[in-house]
Amino acid sequence: MSEVKISAETRTEFGKGAARRIRRESKVPGVLYGHGSDPLHLTLPGHDLLLALRTPNVLISLDIDGKSNELAIPKSVQRDPIKGFLEHVDLLLVKRGEKVTVEIPVHAEGELAAGGNLLEHVLNALPVEAEATHIPEGVTVSVEGLEAGASVLAKDIVLPSGVTLAVDEDAVVLQVLAAQAEEAPAEGEGEGEEAAEA
Repeated sequence: MSEVKISAETRTEFGKGAARRIRRESKVPGVLYGHGSDPLHLTLPGHDLLLALRTPNVLISLDIDGKSNELAIPKSVQRDPIKGFLEHVDLLLVKRGEKVTVEIPVHAEGELAAGGNLLEHVLNALPVEAEATHIPEGVTVSVEGLEAGASVLAKDIVLPSGVTLAVDEDAVVLQVLAAQAEEAPAEGEGEGEEAAEA
């Protein structure tokens, strides 16, 4: 997993007005917390942060005020619901060698059995425990030839070395649903309803 370096500044202004001023400067307000330390309020460069967050569970190396370097992973990201720009980010402080629980994306590959079946992602992301500097970007699951009624359980997914499940191993991650055929109304139905409406 790659590490992204971002320079951050501590901030002393709080509230909506201060947050708006920060965003006008193309920056993002954020909070760094964890390891029992007091939350540290930061201002982060918007563009750099946006690029970093394209990678799920990205490991961010924060250069804070040019004095201290901290490792963090994104815990909560708030975006503007219409324009999509970053409004606020919560970062979790991590240490090298430390295990963290995160959710990694599940990607399905392959063709289902013939018959117009549908693949349902019961879990879009799989909760796992991994070393903070070795969080996988996601897992790929083959659904080749699966028929209606088949499902993929958490325990069926091959995880990278050092990564363990943080969810019940029998949890359904993917399942194949039978295609729904449109049912024609039975004779006599509908006619009475139309007559009643008239």
